[in-house]
Amino acid sequence: MKTQHGPRFAALLAAASLALTGCLSAGSQAGQDTIRIGISLPLTGDFSEPGKGVRRGYEAWAQHVNSRGGLLGRQVELRILDDQSNADRVAADYEKLINQDGADLIFGPFSTRLVIPAAQVAKDYGMLFVEPAGAAEEVFQQGFDNLFYAAPAVAEDHYQHLAEAILAMPPHQRPATAAYAVMDDPFAKGTAHGLKTRLEAAGVRTVADEQYPPNTTDFGSIAAKIADSRAELLVGGTQYQDAVNLIVALRQLGHQPAMAAFSTAPTNPEFPRAIGEHTEGILSPTGYTPAAPYPSNREFVAHFQREHGTEPTEDEANAYTTGQVVAAAVQAVGCADPDPDCQRKLIDWLHTNTVDTVVGPLSWDETGKPQGAHLIQQYVDGRIQIVLPEDAAQTALVHPKPAW
Repeated sequence: MKTQHGPRFAALLAAASLALTGCLSAGSQAGQDTIRIGISLPLTGDFSEPGKGVRRGYEAWAQHVNSRGGLLGRQVELRILDDQSNADRVAADYEKLINQDGADLIFGPFSTRLVIPAAQVAKDYGMLFVEPAGAAEEVFQQGFDNLFYAAPAVAEDHYQHLAEAILAMPPHQRPATAAYAVMDDPFAKGTAHGLKTRLEAAGVRTVADEQYPPNTTDFGSIAAKIADSRAELLVGGTQYQDAVNLIVALRQLGHQPAMAAFSTAPTNPEFPRAIGEHTEGILSPTGYTPAAPYPSNREFVAHFQREHGTEPTEDEANAYTTGQVVAAAVQAVGCADPDPDCQRKLIDWLHTNTVDTVVGPLSWDETGKPQGAHLIQQYVDGRIQIVLPEDAAQTALVHPKPAW
């Protein structure tokens, strides 16, 4: 990987490049009156669905900022490339955004698999790297002092409230056995295995533990093993399409767990239709709810509904949060350019301050881990609602789960 700073194109050449490659601009023409933000996202490939949600969140943030005069009096311009869900391509994209396209700041991509190589490029160039969707433990074991995760909790802690609720159940109600179906992806494994570790330590027996590649589409054999195990609790370490395919396969086999939880997928607005509206009782961790009372969240939800006709999802909210985190540092420090001194000031400020966001107040440890916990959602009466923890619940946890 190239680690030396290359020449930066002149503004006219950069503007021409943007026109040729499809810049998504939220501001005016490129120039000194703009702050150009470089982003690579999986708009095609395995992570295209959440990747598109992240894009919508970034665009909503840029529109909001620009409608209020921009950052430091300069309009924000987004330069978004498609990394095709490919780790090698995402690294090349950030090299190009920094080295050729004149990015003043950069925002992170979606998924742990893409965040790590992207963060390494940012570190090589001494740039701040705030990211919306790299929550696996290994992200924070790389020695990145420039990285900050813009969400309430890391992957291993996503199911913390669910684990506490299960272990607080009377023994005759508590699931005694559990099955895990996990994508071979750091985030997906982190969420599911974080819960597995807590439950096994408390005596919940693992009766199936299946792992599959990200491009898996046929879940017949995995579903059969889970059904044969008669697991009372099903945990899916999933993204989106894999969870849909697994649920469809389990329904065909007639397997009805007493509790079922899936990472990420249930928060996608297409999820109910994709599984035939059989959502009742399905659980999922989330770092965000449109109902959160934070002032900036009310503004975000209202703006997003005007633009898209729907409420924002967690992917869109975490992207919006990324923008808020970077903007807070920029406003506090008073600079937004790739100069190493400016970037170091931005990084140091975030290490010692708390930022108010649409997902609540965020602060980080020295590795970039946020210091919080995820909420637990469940489909109840046809709507996905917060059920845990109790002091934040919109309705009570339903257990056992109705048949799907």
